[in-house]
Amino acid sequence: MLRACRRLFVTLLLILFFTPLTNASDKAAQDSEGAPIDVVGKVVDHHELAVLGYHVPLPRIFLVEGDWYLYSSTESAIESGDFVEKDGALMPANGAEITVDFSITSHLMYVWFGLILTVWITIAMARKYKQGVGRKTEPQGWFQNLFEIVFVFVRDDIAKKNIPDNKYQKFVPYLFTVFIGISFMNLFGLLPWGATATADITVTGVLAAFTFFITQWNGSKDHWEHVFWFPGVPGWMRIILTPIEIIGLFTKPFALAVRLFANMLSGKIMIICILGLIFIFTDIFGAAAGVGMSLFSVPLTVALYALKAFVGVLQAYIFTLLSAVFIGMAAEEHAHDEGIEAHA
Repeated sequence: MLRACRRLFVTLLLILFFTPLTNASDKAAQDSEGAPIDVVGKVVDHHELAVLGYHVPLPRIFLVEGDWYLYSSTESAIESGDFVEKDGALMPANGAEITVDFSITSHLMYVWFGLILTVWITIAMARKYKQGVGRKTEPQGWFQNLFEIVFVFVRDDIAKKNIPDNKYQKFVPYLFTVFIGISFMNLFGLLPWGATATADITVTGVLAAFTFFITQWNGSKDHWEHVFWFPGVPGWMRIILTPIEIIGLFTKPFALAVRLFANMLSGKIMIICILGLIFIFTDIFGAAAGVGMSLFSVPLTVALYALKAFVGVLQAYIFTLLSAVFIGMAAEEHAHDEGIEAHA
């Protein structure tokens, strides 16, 4: 019910954004001025990095018909004459097709930031433990205490509870990296100039793909038997159950990717829309209405920021927990009871 209400609220806010466009009398003025605030432009990927009000261009890298093209920015690619901009995208000037676009984007940068921070923190803490701090003595400082709490939580409450006892330890590094990395990616979106990398389906899709390949690679013999053979099940039922099981292998990572993407994107849009009400009311009713709306929008945005911080960590936990559940289901050695009950 709460999720349905949130979706309805976001939809109503989006309608408010586009209402000035549909009700304006002069269409040409609409096209030139646009909406009071560009919601989509705030959440989509960009080829520049916003840092404290400055826009840093990112490299554009293309593979076109076997030839590589490298430029420091979109502008330099256009100035070279090899590419032209069409509908907001770069296209080869000679009419050829781009084989692969390896350009660096803002979402990719924030993925790197999250992973670099995760690796740096882990290495720094590992050095402390090698020195005996935290092993021979108690952990020192709030940061090491927090690190130990999070690591023990991932190890004992996520990995150990969902993966067989003799196998869970080798998956702890992956699950810990996923939890911390996704948490950073989610929380970076709270920065005024930051971008939420996990609000991009390609990012969450790659993360889910890692879980998928690790799950299938570590699948036990029993796991694959219950996918393709179903011990003790009549042969005619295998014709029905096998396609369902194969589809189920791919629906799990798909659900992982979409759940994380949808929750982080909706939270980002909601914050932008509520702050954008100030500009909408100013555009429609004047400056006084905008000031009045700010008395409502700003405190609500502050509350939503706290909620989004909690949701960011919560979604990282859910992704990590479900990854552990899927890995544990595949790695588990099943008892070979007879019949359909064993599969169930």
